[in-house]
Parts: sequence; C-alpha cells; structure tokens
Amino acid sequence: MASDFKAIPLIDISPLVEKIDDPNMVSDKDLLQVVRMLDDACREAGFFYVKGHGIAESLMKEVRDVTQKFFQLPYEEKLKIKMTPQSGYRGYQRVGENITKGKPDMHEAIDCYTPIEPGKYGDLAKPMEGCNLWPKYPSNFDVLLENYISLLRDLSRKIMRGIALALGGPVDAFEGRTAGDPFWVCRLIGYPVSTDIPEEQRTDTGCGAHTDYGLLTLVNQDDDICALEVRNQSGEWIYAKPIPGTFVCNIGDMLKVWSNGIYQPTLHRVVNNSPRYRVSVAFFYESNFDAAVEPVEFCREKTGGAAKYEQVVYGEHLVQKVLTNFIM
Repeated sequence: MASDFKAIPLIDISPLVEKIDDPNMVSDKDLLQVVRMLDDACREAGFFYVKGHGIAESLMKEVRDVTQKFFQLPYEEKLKIKMTPQSGYRGYQRVGENITKGKPDMHEAIDCYTPIEPGKYGDLAKPMEGCNLWPKYPSNFDVLLENYISLLRDLSRKIMRGIALALGGPVDAFEGRTAGDPFWVCRLIGYPVSTDIPEEQRTDTGCGAHTDYGLLTLVNQDDDICALEVRNQSGEWIYAKPIPGTFVCNIGDMLKVWSNGIYQPTLHRVVNNSPRYRVSVAFFYESNFDAAVEPVEFCREKTGGAAKYEQVVYGEHLVQKVLTNFIM
C-alpha cells in the first residue's frame, strides 16, 4: 500500500544497468544500494524516476517528437492505421475512444503490442493476434520505434532483476515461466488542449484513475508539462513532475499478485491543464502472455504463508481490459 508520500523518489540506476548481469554483482555495494532504493520506492510509492538508465536523452526526445508529428497529421491520414478488432486492437485511437472506468479519456493514441502469430497461444490470444500498424509518415517512425522498444525491453528486464533482488529472491526470479518471454505494450499518447476538443465531447480527464496491468511501466513524458498525477494513501494527488532525461516508472497488477501484495500498484491519472499539446510514450513490460501468475513461495513466506491473491493468467487479464477499454 502506498504511503503518504509527498514526492516521487529519484533513483540513479547506473550501477544496476552496468552490473546486474555480472555473476559477481551480489557483492557490489553500489548495486545493492540501488536494490534497497527500489525496494523502498516500490513499498512507499509504487512510483519512482530513474536516471543513469543508458537510454540517450536525444533518443527519448526524438521518439516524443515523431509521435507529435504523427498526431499533427490530418485526421484522414491518421485513420489509415485505425485501431479495429481486425487489427488485433493495434493502431490509432481518436480522442474519446479509450475508456477508463466507463468514462472517455481525452487523448488520442497509437497502441502497439508484441506481434502475435495466429494460433501461437490458441484461443487465449485470438482477439489480439496480428502485427503493429506503423504509419507511413513520419517516414522513420517504424525503424525508430522498433529500436526504442528493443532498448526499453532490455532496460525493463534489468530493472525487474533489481526488483527480484529487492523482494529477496534470486536475480532471475522473473525469468522462465513468469517473464522469460515478456509481452510488451507501447502506447504513444497525445493529450490535446481541452479547448480544442468539442464541448459536447469534453471531459476533465486526459486519462482516468487506474493501475497498470503488468509488471513495470516506463513513461517518457514531455519535459515541461505537469499532467501525470499519483495518489498517495491519504487520497492526495501528487504531480509526477517532469525531470528531463528520466523515465517515470511504476509497478502494476501482475507484480502485486506475484509478490503477494508486498508491492502494490498505485492509482494514477492524467489531467492536462496546459495550454499546449502534451505527448507521453508509455512502455509496459509484462509477464509472458500465457503466464499463470500467482504469489511466489518466497513472497508468501514473508507475508504469513497464505496466498492473498488467486492465480491470474496474464493474457486473459489483458484481453479483458483491452475489450473493456475500447469503443468503436
């Protein structure tokens, strides 16, 4: 459960990034200090910033810039990659098509998922089978995003190795049946200025209060617009103020189940009161699509011995959320 935190902690994870794959890393004091800070952040806030992550700030900005260029295209051009059930729920969503807790969100987005070949997971993944829909303009969009996603997959894997140690488990605890073949989601999101949305369609929230579905989320947000808010235990909304060159990270539903509640995801929302268009690129690092996630033994032992959560098949959880949050 999140505490009454007033600010989101900032962690320099460079020792972890550099050494987490080294067989001798357990004796590295700097790395173990990062692990302790991850543990504190996951227990106290469920959110943290990371710097020293090894992803060039110029690349982070380029990804945001190319995203904004796409959203500036004429509506007819954006519709060429329109999200439909036939596309496996990949592609472009117009403002108000994404639903959070029954209320339209005031953002537009491109949703990308790990490509799924027909039949790979049987009926489990049938609604989400397919490949991503990349726009023709800007012309470097697909190459840039595929490289960026590859880098974030590896960064997320390293952070999850640190979280495994923070929970008292082996460094590779999430690998194998849990997240040895991690599913990923990337949402490129644009938040229009509220006055640019027709009054009859307008709500007060860019994205309604929610927790994320998977293990770990990394958010690359505009450097100069405050909009992401995180709720502490007292119900106060705390800004995740932009810190250039950092990712805002948060933990999700699958980590809550796997850790038997030692780590809890934190409600967050987006309210864009800025007079300028805002861009955010969220990368979600998930378990294996067909993983049956349940409280792991060493976390049960730390929390009284009994499992507090029933087993959850990640793919079922995701498909149910995607179908609930989508309107034609």
